Amino acid sequence: MKKPSFLERLTGSVNLDALEEDTFEEQGDLYEDEQIEDTMAPAGEEAHDDWHDTAEEPQDGELAVDMYQTGDAIVIRALVAGVNPEDLDIAITRDMVTLKGVREEIQEAPDEDYYHRELFWGSFSRTILLPEEVIIDEAEAKEKHGLLEISLPKLDKDRRARLTVKSHHK
Repeated sequence: MKKPSFLERLTGSVNLDALEEDTFEEQGDLYEDEQIEDTMAPAGEEAHDDWHDTAEEPQDGELAVDMYQTGDAIVIRALVAGVNPEDLDIAITRDMVTLKGVREEIQEAPDEDYYHRELFWGSFSRTILLPEEVIIDEAEAKEKHGLLEISLPKLDKDRRARLTVKSHHK
């Protein structure tokens, strides 16, 4: 009989293929030789669950984006409905863009009167590594009907210029 994998032991999942010949009781016996240490609190102390610690600082939501290229630019689009355009923070380097903002919640009803709460409220951020270098001084950002569009002109690495040498002879 095959022993459960580390992941199966950790998550408590059951491999249904291994159960074809075994019963659930026999499957439980597999854990006797290799027990995962239990994180129980010492006697007299209450157990603390780190996964559900409500005192944690809220994390930023991650902004969903689309990114595509045209012949001469990289374009990034993101839905930022409910965010004042002046409150968006867009930082650009030659190879990276970071978008930050806050979507303030306007609560129309008390919590207990909501049937569903799926909209994201609060701060969000997204850092995007660009596939090519861009000219940061020529970047543009526009917002229309809640859709933010950032146009980043590509750096033309094949562009060449002739340099003339100036002489300072008197």
